[in-house]
Amino acid sequence: MSLLKQNFGVCRLEKDEIIPQWCKNSEFYSITKTMDELSIVCNLQSIPEGIKCEKPWKALKVEGPLDFSLIGILASISRLLAQEGISIFAISTYDTDYILVKEKDINKAIDALSSEGHKITL
Repeated sequence: MSLLKQNFGVCRLEKDEIIPQWCKNSEFYSITKTMDELSIVCNLQSIPEGIKCEKPWKALKVEGPLDFSLIGILASISRLLAQEGISIFAISTYDTDYILVKEKDINKAIDALSSEGHKITL
């Protein structure tokens, strides 16, 4: 795994809002639109004032690409962090998974994962 350097925000917009340009100013961003909402994860510095947002988050990247036949990677990481009382926000892409952890918990998360044999590049 590797720790991304940026701080991130997890934003909630209304379901009928247009995807804003500000989120695309980030090297890493994720957009999910459902029947109920529009969620955007992006660099904290890209988010304008007044946006409903949970912050700050740090991101751990599971080094990939991961084959779709691999089972339980995200589950094992999330279970371990849950046992430590650490909340996560997971993002999966075609190639890999990203686990977002509140900035205040990132050191505890890294310690917990490392103690279980996960190698984390800082």
